[in-house]
Amino acid sequence: MQLTKRFLPTLFVLSAIIAVAKPANERTYAVGFYNLENLFDTCHDAGKNDYEFLPDGTFKWTSLKYSHKLRNMARVLSEMGTDNLPSEGCAAIGVAEVENAKCLEDLCQQPPLKARNFQFVHIEGPDQRGIDCALLYNPRLFKVRNVTLIPYIYTHAEDANRATRGYLTVSGTMGGNHVTIVVCHLPSRGAPAYCREDGGQQLRVLKDSLMADDPDVKLLIMGDMNDDPHDLSMSEFLGAKRSQKDVETPSGLWNPWWDILASCTGTLQYQGAWNLFDQIIVSRSLLNPDGQPATSSLKLCDYHIFRRDYLFQHEGKYKGNTLRTHAGGQWLDGYSDHLPTVVYLKQSLK
Repeated sequence: MQLTKRFLPTLFVLSAIIAVAKPANERTYAVGFYNLENLFDTCHDAGKNDYEFLPDGTFKWTSLKYSHKLRNMARVLSEMGTDNLPSEGCAAIGVAEVENAKCLEDLCQQPPLKARNFQFVHIEGPDQRGIDCALLYNPRLFKVRNVTLIPYIYTHAEDANRATRGYLTVSGTMGGNHVTIVVCHLPSRGAPAYCREDGGQQLRVLKDSLMADDPDVKLLIMGDMNDDPHDLSMSEFLGAKRSQKDVETPSGLWNPWWDILASCTGTLQYQGAWNLFDQIIVSRSLLNPDGQPATSSLKLCDYHIFRRDYLFQHEGKYKGNTLRTHAGGQWLDGYSDHLPTVVYLKQSLK
């Protein structure tokens, strides 16, 4: 009996290793998206309406609050992808609502991200509040080749003086495959639906251009769409299908998040109901609908909403809601009003 007890911890460790072990002839990469909900520094950026996030602004945004925000965001980002890849996490993560490159530099210097040598790509955009999209990446797993910011174009005369986030388009190499990631943040629900529908159409044009340049590109379109998968911006204007079998053309797209939302869960809540705005949409070149054995070509093998207990409120009026940085005028020292999403891509090493 004593011998058995002595070796129980070792058996548990061995069981855990076996549970997460991957076949030696396969390689898996994780790619994620996370809306960081107002990652602002404490300084004013000229020409930007960032006054709420200054020390004397509405949120009394001090260095203490900023440092806590960086710490909290780094915790989530470093844990994304570890459900399936516990030792390395994500190869690349698109992010939204980041004020500037200084915030990204400070974020990548946080110990959990610095330990993996996370880098970032970012191009300053025209958004009036100053929030941009960016891509964080582990250079050991994803090699960046080219970065472009494609502008969002308002198409109605009454919107002519507006400016918002563009489409950050990052081309690179992952597992020897040409992978392009488009990170976007479409106009908010405060804008008419046609603004997001225009965004879906513009993404479709961008997708067609990228695929015309390389029909075999592994394309991921990700972001805070401010619409659900079934809304017209995604389902019709972008043309991302609910079922893999409906992705019939080489330039087709699949949106894995339809059925997850239909199961009554999502990435953010409004008046007690879930929405799923934070989507990662994949090209047909990433699909393997017939379940064929893995090849050197990357294929989608899994996807999920990243959930941890610490991302939720556990008491009070808003129990069960996401734990935000601020709510009701109070600093909650939380995370975001959104939950992250992650997809996993597998290839054979034969």
